[in-house]
Amino acid sequence: MKNNINKILKQEIELIKLDKDTLKNIESVSNNFCKELKNKLKKKKIKADVFIGGSLAKNTLIKRRDSKYDIDIFVRFDAKYGEDKDISSILGKVLEGWAEKIHGSRDYYQIVINGITIEIIPVLKIKKPSEAKNVTDLSYFHVNYVLKKIRMNRKIADEIKLTKAFGHAHDCYGAESYIKGFSGYAIELLICHYKNFLKLAKEIAKQKSEEQIIIDDAKFYKNKKEVLMEMNESKIHSPIILIDPTFKERNALAGLSTETYKRFKKACEDFLKKPVLETFDRKGVYGGFKGKKDLIIISVKTNKQKGDIAGTKSKKFSNFFVSQLRREFLIKKSGFDYDDEKNIAYFYLILDKKQKEIIKGPPVQRVEHLTAFKKVHANAFIKNDYAWAEVSHDISFENWLKRFLEKDKDIIKGMSVKEIKIIK
Repeated sequence: MKNNINKILKQEIELIKLDKDTLKNIESVSNNFCKELKNKLKKKKIKADVFIGGSLAKNTLIKRRDSKYDIDIFVRFDAKYGEDKDISSILGKVLEGWAEKIHGSRDYYQIVINGITIEIIPVLKIKKPSEAKNVTDLSYFHVNYVLKKIRMNRKIADEIKLTKAFGHAHDCYGAESYIKGFSGYAIELLICHYKNFLKLAKEIAKQKSEEQIIIDDAKFYKNKKEVLMEMNESKIHSPIILIDPTFKERNALAGLSTETYKRFKKACEDFLKKPVLETFDRKGVYGGFKGKKDLIIISVKTNKQKGDIAGTKSKKFSNFFVSQLRREFLIKKSGFDYDDEKNIAYFYLILDKKQKEIIKGPPVQRVEHLTAFKKVHANAFIKNDYAWAEVSHDISFENWLKRFLEKDKDIIKGMSVKEIKIIK
């Protein structure tokens, strides 16, 4: 079994490694862009360094089947700009007419060159992590930390690639609010800790659901108890507490949801029981519903900027949609997916008819509410000083959706939804 797993992992590494020509093209585009950006900054007499970060800088970029790659380039402004000036606005003037502004905790910019998406992120040049005004200010320290670990053990880079591919295949890769998964940096730290993907998978698989994993490789804290006592309360609720080795007050997996963690854990368990190369192929949410005759697919568009903002809005609306749907149907299975490129969310549903039920209404002394309840439910009756009514659930999904779109149109508009369609 062990030999079989190792063989599969070696095959996957070969599949996700960038070929020399692709890597050369990405590096060429990135270097040329950096050179041009440096010249623009110099002409405007702006004191700032430019450096390549993310997966490209750490040699952990994985091959994409769609040949689309994202590159992070950081503009590290001198600390003086952090006092009374908005570095995002300053960068925006430099990039005016050249790149698109993307809203975030600190606005950044995006440009596509030869199919390669370059994200230009403004950060402050700080001497120590505690001076950071935004989490992106830590990026310089993150790159240096991971690079140091990779230089000490070259195999780590391949193990990081494997873990990223695995996480992506099971919709667990990404710190966006609609995913709440493992960021690239978090995956890098996990592999720096466990040394390889297989050990990480085994440790996650054997972990009991109620147990919390706490990792503090920098040994900022004496023990796990001290971590829980001293860290900010809001940062210790994730299934894994991964202390950022560059900044003791940060949990690099604070945004990891229990739902995403359980999906990752299940994927690890399945792979260890039945190791096959196809485990690393992304099936997407639709893969879990494919072939189901009673599958319903809804597409949803918002009027928000594509990416994390639109994805998060869509996810929030999905939760509301399902909560309303549950009143009328039994939901056997539901799923959510967001297509960043098309800026469309998809809701996947498998429903069953709900049986008749008796619902509880208002108490008899609340006359106004009682009258309204009786108006909706002609068969209402009084028992133990409360109104009750028998409710049948005979409406079709199509008719329910029409009613929902009319009845809750103000809420739908307020949640920035501009289009809802049944596509299957």
